[in-house]
Amino acid sequence: QFFADFFDFYEEVHEREQYDVIIGNPPYIRYQYLKESQREILSEILSSNGMKSNKLINAWVAFVVACVQLLSDDGKIAFVIPAEVLQVAYAEELRLYLSNNLQRITLLTFRQLVFPEIEQEVLVLIGEKGGEETGIRIIEYDDLDDLQSYDSIEDEYQPIMHVKEKWTKYFVNASEMKTISAIRKDSRFCEFSSFGIINVGITTGNNKYFSVTKETADEYSLNSICLPLIGRSSHAHGVYFTNEDWQNNIQDGKRAMLVYFPETPIEEYPEKHKQYISLGEENGENAGYKCSIRDRWYIIPSVWIPDAFFLRRNNLYPKFVINKCNAVSTDTMHRMKFDDGVVADDVLLSYYNSISFAFTEICGRSYGGGVLEILPGEMGKIMLPKVEKANPALKKELISFVDQIIREDDDIEKALDLIDKKLLIDTLGLPEKWCKQCRRIWKKLQNRRLQRGE
Repeated sequence: QFFADFFDFYEEVHEREQYDVIIGNPPYIRYQYLKESQREILSEILSSNGMKSNKLINAWVAFVVACVQLLSDDGKIAFVIPAEVLQVAYAEELRLYLSNNLQRITLLTFRQLVFPEIEQEVLVLIGEKGGEETGIRIIEYDDLDDLQSYDSIEDEYQPIMHVKEKWTKYFVNASEMKTISAIRKDSRFCEFSSFGIINVGITTGNNKYFSVTKETADEYSLNSICLPLIGRSSHAHGVYFTNEDWQNNIQDGKRAMLVYFPETPIEEYPEKHKQYISLGEENGENAGYKCSIRDRWYIIPSVWIPDAFFLRRNNLYPKFVINKCNAVSTDTMHRMKFDDGVVADDVLLSYYNSISFAFTEICGRSYGGGVLEILPGEMGKIMLPKVEKANPALKKELISFVDQIIREDDDIEKALDLIDKKLLIDTLGLPEKWCKQCRRIWKKLQNRRLQRGE
């Protein structure tokens, strides 16, 4: 019998056929490129298995769900799928579905791109039905050649959590996972979000146009309506962003000023301001979606002065920076407003340690080029030690040391060593084992993404 495609085949057999083994490398086709008839079957596959369909869902997701559904009671599935299944939001329901419908899950991952021509990181999903639930495990290889050494009984399984959370956490071993769970429950810790509001930075709609140098500000007399701007990682020189830092960025010719036109009628604008707006329109700077939907494309909404910044995308390690000069940031950084009574330096110090760095890697997501990206909600789940009762002199000493390390571009692990020992272990009484395990977790996940970046 001839079938037009897999979806056509599924429609024909799913109510009467089951299979002991299903092996595949499904196509990675975005929803918008599917035919309407294919979209309908994709939605049917997902909805019939308790999942929601949306325009972010890729065709491979429906392939996986359909094939698990087609397995016999003791069936096995082996699929080559994008490694983003480990972490992306649109695969949340798929992770839950797999954890609820497979007794054993093995993920074979690769440090190198095994299909460099498509620049898509992949993994092999091996799922098994039947018997007692064993759990999940991740086995890492360098490349495809290493698959020859695959032993189906090596490497211990971890209990799988039947939740939508990222699977990147399973890169840590069972002992490390036990420590992570203990930290989440320990009263000496709290989530980042407990200290205040965490938002994305200002969405300008066109960072290149609204972020200007001093030269451009002078040319169009924009200084009176410009705000100090911390634009990217290279703008943050230490754990404080000071007026001196900002002035140095300006002197270096960086785009360190944000153009913030007032709500007053444009007729009242100075002539030079009108010229800059006209320049933007001539160059099509107003044509982007975010600008085009505004009543006045050149007026940026939701501008406020935060207490601190957190880099959205990071390389070696993340930076959390206290705002000392009433600066703002674009969406290259997240902004945080502390709750009343929160001491900024306490939050600052509580971030720079091995435990919080490990949680950053676990909560965030890695992309091509070795970049770690973390969204506001994910940042909010990072666990921080409560340091408010620590000796003020010690806290000042440690903050100064971290600031010096970052400003001199020195090894951040020197700062982590000192803070782990003097603050977490000696002051808060945390187990030294926790610090060592979390350092290993941080380095393990950091090295994994940096190696892929190479």
